[in-house]
Amino acid sequence: MGNCLIAQSGGPTSVINSSLAGVIRANQLNPIYDRVLGGINGIEGVLAGKFYDLTDLPGYEIKILKQTPSSALGTCRYKLKRGQETDFVKLMGIMDEHDIDTMFYIGGNDSMDTVDALSEWAAAHGSDKRFVGIPKTVDNDLVPPDHCPGFPSAAKLANLITHATRLDYDAYTRPEVFVLETMGRDAGWLAASCCLSGDVDLLVLPEIDFDRDAFLEQVQRKMDATGSCYVVVSEGAHYADGTYLSAGDTANDGFAHAILGGAALTLKQMIVDAGVAPRGVVQDLSRAARSSNFAQSRIDVTEAYDLGFSAHMHSADPSFTAQVVGVKRGQAPDGDYNALYFAGAASEFANYVKHFPDEWIKPDYQGVTSEALDYFRPLIAGEPQIIYGKNGVPETVKPFNLR
Repeated sequence: MGNCLIAQSGGPTSVINSSLAGVIRANQLNPIYDRVLGGINGIEGVLAGKFYDLTDLPGYEIKILKQTPSSALGTCRYKLKRGQETDFVKLMGIMDEHDIDTMFYIGGNDSMDTVDALSEWAAAHGSDKRFVGIPKTVDNDLVPPDHCPGFPSAAKLANLITHATRLDYDAYTRPEVFVLETMGRDAGWLAASCCLSGDVDLLVLPEIDFDRDAFLEQVQRKMDATGSCYVVVSEGAHYADGTYLSAGDTANDGFAHAILGGAALTLKQMIVDAGVAPRGVVQDLSRAARSSNFAQSRIDVTEAYDLGFSAHMHSADPSFTAQVVGVKRGQAPDGDYNALYFAGAASEFANYVKHFPDEWIKPDYQGVTSEALDYFRPLIAGEPQIIYGKNGVPETVKPFNLR
């Protein structure tokens, strides 16, 4: 039957391992492949021939894997570039050496581009190797799915932190601003989701060019009216010329993306320097939003697992390659949210950014519309049953890249 390979790439999420667990369990129930090999540290580790055999992973460990955050196989930010012939030839040789028919790649935009590039190369060179993508990203910016695994849990954590810190903020009488920063380089989905909490006064997104004077005017109005102002900003917020608010845009992450972080600190200092408020507090969600398995969305865990399962089952068809599985929004008979799973060409998922809709953004940094809240609400609903260890924190597997 041959073997399959599964690897993870890019920034982790709290449910990326649920998709990994879905592929492993699907093959145990319906053994399309002789062995399920895990690629250590993404495409970079695969090119180095680093694997971990996941075929017979015990049922209990699969259950714990589903609730383990971060990338249990390890990740990378190695860009497999078209035209870089050496890497393609080497990868195909490694797949031949290990009798690997199909490679599943769990990742975001750049990882789906890797799936597309590998599929193109295989087709052009008469190779029967197959490549299948399983999406993930807390940024929720992949086209064409309704949403991406990892985002609902990140949004759930963001709302929990927003509400908790707002309560803490409101306990004081001293005048100050509070600025919370979320991830989101090109799209403001995660920052916008914080408005579900009902605690956000002003919202700054990458979709709207930042206007310093207009923003400060709104902060002043909030401070004059209530003596407080709670701001949420996406890390990718920028001026009209494309310059990021954050100062950390001089380096890149290996995919030629600017390394961001510091937008909240910039806004806080801007407000203080303008004399709008005498002091400010900054909360940076950063990696906490993508690694907090104690705040997983039940919907998210379920869908991530089902997508792994779906990718494996689709691959029973020998012609299934250059495809990515995804989630569309459906409706159950009772009118509640219901996930619909589909598969589409990898080329449709790669190198596009799904921005937060302009029509869902209120003017003057005032938050989002009811349509946006209706979109977010079902995604963060429910909590999975978490298995806790004797030390009082959720059980996790030992990462395979550390074994």
